Parts: sequence; C-alpha cells; structure tokens
Amino acid sequence: MRAVVQRVLRAKVSVGGRMIAEIGHGMLVLLGVGANDGESDADYLAGKIAGLRIFDDEHGKMNVSAVQAALGVLVVSQFTLYGDVRRGKRPSFDGAAPPDKARALYEYFVERIRQGGLACATGQFQASMQVELVNDGPVTILLDSAKNLLSGC
Repeated sequence: MRAVVQRVLRAKVSVGGRMIAEIGHGMLVLLGVGANDGESDADYLAGKIAGLRIFDDEHGKMNVSAVQAALGVLVVSQFTLYGDVRRGKRPSFDGAAPPDKARALYEYFVERIRQGGLACATGQFQASMQVELVNDGPVTILLDSAKNLLSGC
C-alpha cells in the first residue's frame, strides 16, 4: 500500500462538480492499493499515519500528531500511485490491486484510521474526482508499506 500524506490547511473532493467531502486543518491522504497488499499493510499505514508527528507544537517544531491535535483526515483512493513508467512513457498499472480487492482494503484502511481516533472523510472510490487542497508548509510524506514491512520498522 502506498500513501502520499500532505499536511493541509484545508482540502476537499468533488465528483461531477458536487463537493462530497471536506476537512479543515489536517491531513490529505492519497491511498493506492497494490496487488499484493493485505490487511497488515492497511494496519501498518493507518497506525503510522495516525501517529505522524507533522504538526507544530508550541515551539513551532513538528512534534504533534493529528490525533493529539484532534484534526481531520481526508482519504482519497488513487490507484495511479502504482503507475510504472520504467518502460516507456505510458504508465502500466499492473502493480495495482483489482477494483474489488482495492475497494475492500481502502474501506478497511478508512475504518482503521477512524478506530485510531481520527475524524475521517473520504473521496468516492473509482470515481473521477477533483481534489483541492492548500498544502501547509508544504509538508508531504511518502509511505510504502511494502518497504517498511520488509525492513521490520
């Protein structure tokens, strides 16, 4: 599972010109599910994201998690995180999970985020979405459960 985590002042997602979800200060998570991913990948990423200390403390240091600050999370599915352009210029998405598996793990991930104490809004799975955000910092973190689970982190 891959995630692009962005610290945002606000973010929203629309489908067909209609806003379906928005958050204020918090995190936007673009989530891709790989063909070999399972619940352990979702557990790892949800735990890591809930504990990320990327928000400023009283001294202006990134030392506070979204859980500690009671901030929101917007999770948007994005299979293109598995786009492979090593051979040519048109991405191959062979590494992405098929839609049924991806949907189940996406929903499982969202539930794990909520169980971790975060208010979580979502995009619409398998829809063409427009995502608007104001990146705060900018702070952007890339996470890949396969790399981290293999190293034992």
